[in-house]
Amino acid sequence: MLNKYPLWKNALIVLVLLIGGIYAAPNLYPDDYAVQLSGAREVNVVDQRLLDQVTGVLDKEQISFKSEELTDKGGLLRFPDSQAQLKAKDAISRTLGDDYVVALNLAPTTPEWLTSVGAGPMKLGLDLRGGVHFLLEVDMAAAVAQRLDVYVSEIKTKLRSEKLRYRAVDHREDGSLEVKFSKADVRDEALSFLRTEYPEFLMADEDLDGAFYLTITLAETKIREIEDYAIKQNLTTLRNRVNELGVAEPLVQRQGRNRIVVQLPGIQDAAAAKRIIGKTANLEFRLEARTDASRATTETYEFRNPDRGLRQATLEKDIIISGSSVSNAQASFDENGQPQVNISLDDKGGKLMNRASRDAIKRRMAVLFVEHKSRTLYETVDGEQIAKRIPYVEKKIISLATIQSVLGASFRITGLDSATESSELALLLRAGALAAPIYFVEERTVGPSLGEQNIELGVISVQIGFALVLLFMLVYYRVFGLLANVALTLNLVLLMAVMSILSATLTLPGIAGIVLTVGMAVDANVLIFSRIREELKNGLPPQSAISAGFDRAFTTIFDANITTLLAAVILFAMGTGPVKGFAITLSVGIVTSMFTAIMVTRALVNLTYGGRSLKKLSI
Repeated sequence: MLNKYPLWKNALIVLVLLIGGIYAAPNLYPDDYAVQLSGAREVNVVDQRLLDQVTGVLDKEQISFKSEELTDKGGLLRFPDSQAQLKAKDAISRTLGDDYVVALNLAPTTPEWLTSVGAGPMKLGLDLRGGVHFLLEVDMAAAVAQRLDVYVSEIKTKLRSEKLRYRAVDHREDGSLEVKFSKADVRDEALSFLRTEYPEFLMADEDLDGAFYLTITLAETKIREIEDYAIKQNLTTLRNRVNELGVAEPLVQRQGRNRIVVQLPGIQDAAAAKRIIGKTANLEFRLEARTDASRATTETYEFRNPDRGLRQATLEKDIIISGSSVSNAQASFDENGQPQVNISLDDKGGKLMNRASRDAIKRRMAVLFVEHKSRTLYETVDGEQIAKRIPYVEKKIISLATIQSVLGASFRITGLDSATESSELALLLRAGALAAPIYFVEERTVGPSLGEQNIELGVISVQIGFALVLLFMLVYYRVFGLLANVALTLNLVLLMAVMSILSATLTLPGIAGIVLTVGMAVDANVLIFSRIREELKNGLPPQSAISAGFDRAFTTIFDANITTLLAAVILFAMGTGPVKGFAITLSVGIVTSMFTAIMVTRALVNLTYGGRSLKKLSI
């Protein structure tokens, strides 16, 4: 019988449309402006008592909010608009201080029955939705100081290798280095040697109180080079960290001499992003000091012993390797179910560890976690509270284990408090160490870069264009036009569903791709309907004309769409940013329009006219 789909084919079409409707539905629920709370450390717990304290502050400040809730990531407060969100963030930050991370967020409103099947809204780019904006400042003084620490170790090693006996190598308050000698001739020989090894240094000798000093100062050009390296390394590390977070189309770029801008469109866990992006952490592997070691060569740190609680350990100042030697890191669990991090060292790090552990069998080695932080103090000036940042360094031992055999390039770091801590530590080590500490200078939500009014006008123009296409098809092709309009609407539903499933980011160029897809989908129906009209003029019966119209137009439609799809794939492979956004929606739209223009439209035509005796068609 002509123009009758078998039951299985109709059922398949209904199933695809049903799944499409479910996964497109979350786009009907816009996100709320929100503030997210989480503990800066494991001991800082976000519970109902803390939420009550925060809501009390909001009531006192007369800041309206929609709701409060506890989640597995901390606390979440929803607000009616961005102004209330920003005011609340400032008030909460002043109240809770640095013990908690207070971050701006956009909280989803998708019903639980949709999220339970993995359905979520499309991700929108910064040009459509906006997102979270961080302005970070790189501590250039710390970058230079850290490089000087490296030079101190190198100078000691080189002087020892040349058998030039020195008494001490120390930092001076003016940022230079000072090497102290007992004999003038040794000092002079070291000066000649170090000038050859370090042409970037400015060196001068000095005699004082019976001792002979060599003062080493970095040249201004070298300082600028160190600062530029710190910025570039921090940019690379921040991009790696953002990529690990899985944020779609982020922006990480330099601003001015010592600042970095990070923009994250539509992130779902702003608190975690802020904590990971801003964490200036590194690892140092050091041997436990011998009992007869002098205080000048050792440092004492605290660590948590699982059996004895908080203890202290004295470590050597010399660093075997740091986190910069780590080539890979993965979080896992040991045989007792405790969190750990498996790390791999690069070639240089592996050799240094092998050399150090060869002479340290049965001695204990510590993994020292070094984190640069800042404490925020609020001062009242002319009746206004001004935030002042006080930087400091926090060091703690996270692992202290006995070396049983010569170590190579693979390690396990144990003694971590939780799986969250092991995951974040592995992420930070994989992304690479920051070359210098960074501090948050500004945090705010970013409005759509093209302006809400322009976007609203763009959406209205799409709606008007879509309505005109529907009207034309209805007037020109009558019943067939009505069926094409239904298929065209279902095409948009499927397009949104596929974009949501793929977690693709929709940008304004992507909307242009959707508009082009609508035109191409209508074009396929126009070809089919025009072919049916020709077959009717050639004398074919209505049912035969319908069948011939769909079958004979298919080749033309297929060829046109394949060539366009190839162009879209090339755009995606070769393009960047907005071009990729256009290519994604165009590619997905081509596939869905082929399905709706041919399969769905024909199924609707079959349901309307199939299996009946017809004398004429409304086309």
